[in-house]
Amino acid sequence: MEQRFVMKCGGSTLAALPASFFEDLRSLQERGVKAVIVHGGGPAISETLGKLGIASEFVNGLRKTSDEVLDVVEMVLAGRINKEIVRRIGQSGAKALGLSGVDGELITAQPVANADEIGFVGDVTDVNAAIIEGVMGMGYIPVIAPIGIDAAGQRYNINADTAAGAVASHLGVEQMIVVTDVPGILKTVDGEKQVLPTATVEEIEEMIASGEIYGGMIPKVRAAIACIQGRVKEVVIVNGDVPGVLSKAVLEGGIGTRIIQS
Repeated sequence: MEQRFVMKCGGSTLAALPASFFEDLRSLQERGVKAVIVHGGGPAISETLGKLGIASEFVNGLRKTSDEVLDVVEMVLAGRINKEIVRRIGQSGAKALGLSGVDGELITAQPVANADEIGFVGDVTDVNAAIIEGVMGMGYIPVIAPIGIDAAGQRYNINADTAAGAVASHLGVEQMIVVTDVPGILKTVDGEKQVLPTATVEEIEEMIASGEIYGGMIPKVRAAIACIQGRVKEVVIVNGDVPGVLSKAVLEGGIGTRIIQS
């Protein structure tokens, strides 16, 4: 059975990753390990909306998405960031192909429950795994921008974490890797911060409630938890700056924090 993994990464995190990260990706590709990348790009979207003078607000952590905002979301995610990732993978000697959920109706979506207050934000209803399989079969790493589409041709802005979890689940992948700029979930033991090797979703909720996980770490772990859906049983949070981080996470384990359902 060939080995494959789905990796989720924020656009700003990816832009800051060292060349060694992409070389590691190439070495995995050379060993026959097949990667699928789903990326976000929130900060770049906010920056571009600002430059264009388009007002944008968040409702419970999700961007309120009007038609006007949606155009910018697609332009930044499926255009600038997607191609930047494809280019960097290409520079390392690996091969990548960029797609958005609109291409070939790769990700079909429906409006989220509170669409009346949040606009064109979508939940994934299906993923056309055959397209991803085909791209991997040709020897390319699929790089997917999380824009969805419905039968009527309406586009949706989809949270990158939920999109990544749905892609992994439809591919039958049980473990996902979330690449961040932190080494994992830190817990203070005897006055020293240590990376937790594993944590359940329940334990993480308790650590957030107790204040042990705080600030900018909360959205990162919540994002990782959002990937646990369907067939995805566990998510590993790793720091993309660590040399050989992907090879270690995929082939060896024992790096970062494994978040398991229970």
